[in-house]
Amino acid sequence: MYNPEEDVISILKRAGVDFTASLPCEKFKALLDMAAGTFFHVPLTREEEGVGICAGAALAGKRPAMFIQSSGIGNMINALLSLTGFYRLPLALFISQRGIYKEKIEAQFPMGKGLPKILQGAGIPFSLIHAKEDFRMVGRRLKSVYEKGAVHAFLLSPALWEGSCAPRLPVSASCPISARNPEYGLKEMAPRYRRYEILRMVSRQLRGKVVVCNLGFPSKELFRVMHQSSNFYMLGSMGMATPIGLGISLSTDKEVVVIDGDGSLLMNPGTLATAANLSPRNLTIFAVDNSAYGSTGNQPTLTGSCVDLELLARAFGIKETLKAATKTQLVGSLRGKHRGMRFVHALAVSGNQDVPNITLHHMENKKQVQDFILAG
Repeated sequence: MYNPEEDVISILKRAGVDFTASLPCEKFKALLDMAAGTFFHVPLTREEEGVGICAGAALAGKRPAMFIQSSGIGNMINALLSLTGFYRLPLALFISQRGIYKEKIEAQFPMGKGLPKILQGAGIPFSLIHAKEDFRMVGRRLKSVYEKGAVHAFLLSPALWEGSCAPRLPVSASCPISARNPEYGLKEMAPRYRRYEILRMVSRQLRGKVVVCNLGFPSKELFRVMHQSSNFYMLGSMGMATPIGLGISLSTDKEVVVIDGDGSLLMNPGTLATAANLSPRNLTIFAVDNSAYGSTGNQPTLTGSCVDLELLARAFGIKETLKAATKTQLVGSLRGKHRGMRFVHALAVSGNQDVPNITLHHMENKKQVQDFILAG
């Protein structure tokens, strides 16, 4: 049985890699499992923070490597140049190059195809790893990375993992989420339903509102549960659901509901402060928290161990917040008028519904939402 993931891990071991960090990608999820189980590993919420963390590790004498998806490169170019490159710190980037091989998500095409030119323009050396024969150059390049204090990007084609027999690590069940600071008066409760079940429960409360839905399975599930012309289905740009909804709510009097996720919010939490500062009365952030990156293999997020999203929203200044886990709580959180902007921490069990891809073209989706917003 051939496991290309084991080849990569062996190469990293021989190069002396002893510190890794990652954001998930479904295409090389088994490799991420192995890296996390082999090396000291830091699960990230945003690519740029990973550059800083790895820079600190390199300053302390470590040999860091990052595993990311091609769409995340745009979040880290400045840090790579002004920190890692400027101080000549070593960093190996293993990038799942989406948008080039059997890609089904059109939003992945622009970055995936443009990535080599982007790296070239930034002066970041890179290698194209499209077949197992290319693994031989990885070891040679890594030696130079750690000896010379350089940055090098390895663009990994999804074709590499076809036919792999690498096992996946078992996915841990969602942790019961409770208030970690009882002095705030938050009640302990545990999730009962998966996201798909929650969307079905609250679908009636979403009708006639502008709904911005997080990317991946959440959008596919919402499309299956309740398509309407005012639903905006995100296909890319993780972390942008709440910013998009905030922008809409500031530009219309119509009710806006953002269906966001824990992984997405942790990637861009500062947007909660911006939302609290502006506090549009017509905005509801419905944060479905299943403690997992559901669209990329159910890797755990930090809400299962140390982060309470409702407390986070309160700390950023959002005054109207609540937790919801039961059907009555979930449905009630979106029912009726509210005094101002609100944040709903909707607790969920991890897991995705097996639903087909969205059949609506993204430009038609945009037009439908625009027409709805602009209609009298």
